[in-house]
Amino acid sequence: MTASVYELVRPGAGRLVPQQVPSPGHDQVVVRVHTVGVCASDLPTWAGEQPAYPVQLGHEPVGEVIAAGAGAGIAIGALVGGRIFPSFATYALADAADVVVIPAGVDPAVALPEPVGCVVEGYRRTPLAPGASVAVIGGGFMGLVMVQLLASSLVSDLIVVDPRADARAAAAACGADRVYEPATVPDGLRYHLDSQETAGVDVVIEVSGSQAGLDLAGDLVRPHGVLSILGYHQGARQVNLQDWNWKALEVVNAHVRDRRLLREATLAGLRLQQSGRLDLRQLVTHRFPADRIDEAFETLRSKPHGFIKSVVDLG
Repeated sequence: MTASVYELVRPGAGRLVPQQVPSPGHDQVVVRVHTVGVCASDLPTWAGEQPAYPVQLGHEPVGEVIAAGAGAGIAIGALVGGRIFPSFATYALADAADVVVIPAGVDPAVALPEPVGCVVEGYRRTPLAPGASVAVIGGGFMGLVMVQLLASSLVSDLIVVDPRADARAAAAACGADRVYEPATVPDGLRYHLDSQETAGVDVVIEVSGSQAGLDLAGDLVRPHGVLSILGYHQGARQVNLQDWNWKALEVVNAHVRDRRLLREATLAGLRLQQSGRLDLRQLVTHRFPADRIDEAFETLRSKPHGFIKSVVDLG
C-alpha cells in the first residue's frame, strides 16, 4: 500500500500525493487513518479561492495507533479518534492530549468522535431547565445529534426547523416532537414585541450556520430565554441586537476551542454511543473512498435527497 495525503490544489479539486510515515515526538502518536468525516467547516476552504496552494484538510478521523512517543500513554493497536489535522491521509500525527480511545461496543466506522464531542460540549454549555421547550434550527448532522441528546432529556417540547423535507423526517426519527420548514413555523412560536399573546420558545439552539437560521432563532426565543449558537458561522453576520437586548436574552457561544473540554466531551459522546443512547448509524448516509474526496465534498455542498453526513474510508 502506498501512503498518501490529500492536497487541495484549486477550488473544488484536489489530488492524492505520496506521504512519508511521520515519526512521533514526546506525547505524540501516529494514527493509521481508517475513516474521516467530511466537515461543513472545511467546505468554504475546499470550494473557495485560497491565498496559497496546496491546502490540506480533514480533522474528524478514526484510526489505529501504529506508533507512540514517550509519555503518550496510548497502546499500539488502539482504535482512536479526535480533532487531528490534517487527516485526509494514510497517516496522521497527533498529540496524545487530542486523542481518545474508542471503547468496546462502539462501531468505529460511524463513531465520529470529534463532531459528536463538539455537540456534547454545546449541549453541556446550553442551560436547559426541566420542562423547557426547545427549538433546534438546522437538521444537519450536528443538529440531529443534538436532537438525540435533547430527546433523552427532560424537555417538554422538542421542535426542529429545516428547509429540507428529508432532514425534517430524520429529525422526527431522532425524537423531535414537531418539525417545520422555516416558512411554516406557526406564528404562535415567534415572540412579537408588539404582542403579549405569543410565548416564544424557552431555549433555541441554532445549528444552521446561516444568516437565515440565526434570524429565525432570534425570532423564536422568548424574553429571558436562551439562544445557544452552535452553528459554525464563517463570514460576517448581522443580528437584531435591539430585539435581543429588549428580550434580555441569555446568548451562549456553544463552540469549543479548549482541547481539554473537547476531549472530555468527546469521551462523553463515546460513552453515550456505547450505552445506545446515541445512535449514529442512520446519520452516516454517504461513504467514499480516498480517491473520491472531491465527490464527498460536492455531495456535502449539493445535499442530495437523504444526505446527512459523508465519510471518507481510507482503508
